Amino acid sequence: MSQARTIVCIRPEPGLSDTVVKGRELGLTITGVPLFTIEPLDWVNPKREDFDGILLGSANAIRQGGEQLKHLKRLPAYAVGRTTAKIAQAAGFTIQVVGKGGLQALLDNLPVRPIRLLRLAGEEKIPLSPASWQEIVERIVYRSVALPMPDTLPAILANHAIIALHSASAAEHFASECRRLAIDRGTIAVAALGPRIADAAGDGWAEVAVAAAPDDAALLAMIQNMCK
Repeated sequence: MSQARTIVCIRPEPGLSDTVVKGRELGLTITGVPLFTIEPLDWVNPKREDFDGILLGSANAIRQGGEQLKHLKRLPAYAVGRTTAKIAQAAGFTIQVVGKGGLQALLDNLPVRPIRLLRLAGEEKIPLSPASWQEIVERIVYRSVALPMPDTLPAILANHAIIALHSASAAEHFASECRRLAIDRGTIAVAALGPRIADAAGDGWAEVAVAAAPDDAALLAMIQNMCK
């Protein structure tokens, strides 16, 4: 595997450091340059008794949920993946289901019986299509705030870098910053966590690749292959 290419991760903390550590453990030359920060939002906590569980598509829902979460801890958690489940369990939640392949896949694989779930999400969220026996009530508990690209990043990107994109908003913001700073897209390869993210990045990149599954392990494995 070639070490000539630098991988740049722009997701917010604390996920940024987690991705960087995992990437370096795989031998990748990866650096973290956060172009986002996460902020909590005020939200109204519904009655716990009205729900059969909470639906979590990101660990940020737990990290940023605030004091209201303590009233929901008797509800079992349906987590999108292992990282989110681990954070929820550490916060005192009992894990009912750990999904694979995204929130929609999690819903699709639940038993066929009536269920009402409280979805705690960020402002940018993937739309879901629940089955007729599934009811999803949403509360927006955090948002991602974009930051300008630092002066040091364009030079890194110019050396045939790979940009790791974890969300559609990250893809759109990164593409916008490249336009603003007149950065040549033709020198940058995009590694996207999912097809929607790749679409949001637009075209003109040296390469666009989509991970086989929407998790860090699949994304980093794909990046390893891109570096060969």
